[in-house]
Amino acid sequence: MMNPSLSKLEIDSYRSEGFLIPNWRLPASMLLKMQQALAYLLDKNQHIRPEKLVSAHIAKNNQEGTQGHTAFLELARYEPIVDLVEQLIGPDIILWGCHVFCKPGENGYETPWHQDGHYWPIRPLATTTVWVALEDSKLYNGCLKVIPKSHIPKTLYPHLHEDRQDLALTQKIADDTFDPATEKALELSAGEMSIHDIYMIHGAQANNSGVRRTGVALRYMPGTSVFERDSYTLGGQTGVPINFATRPIWLLRGKDQTGKNDFNIGHDAG
Repeated sequence: MMNPSLSKLEIDSYRSEGFLIPNWRLPASMLLKMQQALAYLLDKNQHIRPEKLVSAHIAKNNQEGTQGHTAFLELARYEPIVDLVEQLIGPDIILWGCHVFCKPGENGYETPWHQDGHYWPIRPLATTTVWVALEDSKLYNGCLKVIPKSHIPKTLYPHLHEDRQDLALTQKIADDTFDPATEKALELSAGEMSIHDIYMIHGAQANNSGVRRTGVALRYMPGTSVFERDSYTLGGQTGVPINFATRPIWLLRGKDQTGKNDFNIGHDAG
């Protein structure tokens, strides 16, 4: 199998629009493996809302509450996906997160409009997220939506805390920040993926259909950024269980250009 290569047009589109749906998808065998891992994940974590399966790639002592599966780490380190990432953020690649968003049919939680950078202790802010559809993600069952070009100012806009129990995340960008009429739905079939920038405004409607929708968000940052474990300030106001102090990160390719990232913390967790 040849590893994917983005065209100049695709790379330019990512730079200008802030997102990309590459012309590549998971092989059927890999998709089946991930769907089987998803079934395990849901079975072992019935005490957690399925939209909130943080650090699903950590199989043993996950300090963020989820009992994960090694298949998600394998997916995050999967060479063809890392090849795509390298073409967008360069040769020095650090894996620092994996979040499974499984929205059950009929009562799948809404993900309010937000920017990822508002949640994360990465300085300077620079991350690309690969969102892999493990099941069909369509408009009718709450697919990801983005505001094209919203990443261009490289600005984190004010977010408000939403004190609601029916949200996947509880930090919502102020309504007057953008024009919702410009939204674009990123409809994906199982095995397809989208990629978006850290400053991109995005969200997803509740899933009121009878069809479950699942995607896994793989988080990568360049080796020129630092995962600042002590700089996080939102406390328990995110709506998801997070512990950046003990979360393991991986240097997948190249170098840690800062010399400040710790690749030992948390790795006894698996």
